[in-house]
Amino acid sequence: MLDPDTLTIGFGRRFAAYKRPALVFSRLDKIIELVKDPKHPIQFVFAGKAHPRDDEGKRLVQYIVNLSQRSELRKHLVFVENYDIHVCRHMVAGCDVWLNNPRRPLEASGTSGMKAACNGVLNLSIMDGWWREAYDGLNGFAIGPDLHPPNIEEQDRVDAENLYNVLTQEVIPCYYTRDQKGIPREWIKRMRRAFVTIAPRFNTWRMVQEYTLRYYLRR
Repeated sequence: MLDPDTLTIGFGRRFAAYKRPALVFSRLDKIIELVKDPKHPIQFVFAGKAHPRDDEGKRLVQYIVNLSQRSELRKHLVFVENYDIHVCRHMVAGCDVWLNNPRRPLEASGTSGMKAACNGVLNLSIMDGWWREAYDGLNGFAIGPDLHPPNIEEQDRVDAENLYNVLTQEVIPCYYTRDQKGIPREWIKRMRRAFVTIAPRFNTWRMVQEYTLRYYLRR
């Protein structure tokens, strides 16, 4: 269903209200315009499960599935069922962008984004959780500044607007700007920057070593 030459944005994780899986679709008219752009189209791959007792999370899954079946988004939005480690492994290797847009300050870490970065996938994330430490302005993309409004409704509105802005002004132009050989030099530069700045820091080896030296062996 998907086009391998189209900018592919992935979202794969537990479906919960605070993770806002539907935020990017809050303005459907805008998204339909972007996916149908004849020169610079985008497409989405979503996957995830809700906790069995999380009814709101289940409704979000249902909403994304229903969107994927709409005629305007068909072949531009795919929901992969039965999300597990195998599905995630392919997603973090096969997407171009990894989307993460939780409500601040509720993001605990962000391990899926770390795995994506190790596969050359650029993160597009709210400035929360691990991305506050990892983002340096050149190794991915940030959704707005490191601030958030005091109430949920305003935060959702502002973050959605910032998400559309960074998509249209940074992510899409960067991906589709090619040299004479058709190579996206700036995009590749950001991928390399992500490898250098993220992979050596955000990994299990560093974490275990740091816990051991700072806490377990501390006198």
